[in-house]
Amino acid sequence: MLPSLFISHGSPMLALNKTSAHTFLRELGSQLSPKAVVVVSAHWESSELQVSSSAKPKTIHDFGGFPQALFDLQYAAPGDPELAERLAVLLGAKPVERGFDHGVWVPLSLMFPDANVPVVSLSLPVRWSSAQLAALGEQLSVLRDEGILVIGSGSLTHNLYELMAQDSPMPGWVDEFARWVHDHLIANDREALLNWENAPSARKNHPTPEHFQPLLVAMGAGGNATQLHNSVEHGVLAMDVYQFA
Repeated sequence: MLPSLFISHGSPMLALNKTSAHTFLRELGSQLSPKAVVVVSAHWESSELQVSSSAKPKTIHDFGGFPQALFDLQYAAPGDPELAERLAVLLGAKPVERGFDHGVWVPLSLMFPDANVPVVSLSLPVRWSSAQLAALGEQLSVLRDEGILVIGSGSLTHNLYELMAQDSPMPGWVDEFARWVHDHLIANDREALLNWENAPSARKNHPTPEHFQPLLVAMGAGGNATQLHNSVEHGVLAMDVYQFA
């Protein structure tokens, strides 16, 4: 059975910069052989739950101000319309034509660079509670027995207003929140995590919630948490990766 994963995708430059997180994701992908991947990305928010039904999803460059080399990158993994239709029925999700936002293609281009694993994206409904998102993960957990990898793609911390130089050390308020999340994940204290807004410096680390919420889906889809990677970029982007087995 495959685990579910929470991946901090950080800046889109993760695709190009040879950071420790970049290297780790390449190594992680080489250890996995999923039949397909289902991704809940922080960069697809919607009023209702939606699922990507595209057979050949386009690469969406949903950012600005980066080098042309980043805009030149394409990730040509196929979609899986049959799996999307199954998820639409299982979850009550609306099928839509949708490409890969950078929360999908940046980490997957490192993990599965041959782009030969089918990928289906799910949206984040903006009005859903933490409990609803964890319950979504529980519904997705059945896929793990079938060799389908469930990924929540976000960022453990994500305050872009406080970005520093690439190699800046982590300030105390970022470290405090990251440690709180780690400790409660390892303790399997899901009740506390469903109320993560009460954690120390939660709102400073997440002025908006969408980059934390994919963790709740990944948590719901799996079992006990293990931290696979931790590093920091730009001082305030904790690049943690967790698996839930």
